[in-house]
Amino acid sequence: MLRCAVLDDYQGVALGLADWSRVRATSFREHFASRDDLVAAVRDCEIVVAMRERTPFPAEVFDRLPNLRLLVTTGMRNASIDLEAARAHGVTVCGTSGGSTSTVELTWALILGLARHLVPEATALRAGGPWQSTVGADLHGRTLGLIGLGRIGAGVAA
Repeated sequence: MLRCAVLDDYQGVALGLADWSRVRATSFREHFASRDDLVAAVRDCEIVVAMRERTPFPAEVFDRLPNLRLLVTTGMRNASIDLEAARAHGVTVCGTSGGSTSTVELTWALILGLARHLVPEATALRAGGPWQSTVGADLHGRTLGLIGLGRIGAGVAA
């Protein structure tokens, strides 16, 4: 059975989000402090799933992972993977697709949380302090400045 490592699964949820029955999957919650630690942990794996750009895969890492055949990254691009080195070592690199709605929704949640002082209010309430000790800002009629109108920026604007 193929061995698969899921890197930087800091929430510990990756193994519950997909059917991993065709591989022997191991999830690593903590980020590896060094390339040596990374290589030691995934040395025997044929497949590695990398979470965005958190763990770089330069040529030196590919040199030290002779069993690696497939490197999957969340998202379609990952600037921290040396694609030329992967190709030279016979490693297929692919990305996952996904919607941008969760990022758009999180952006609006953060905007609303800041405008309404959600964290300070919730913290004060839990500490036995007063509720509604601040005055939130209305967003109606305000202008939101966005840098970039790609898929995510356009979703936030909508």
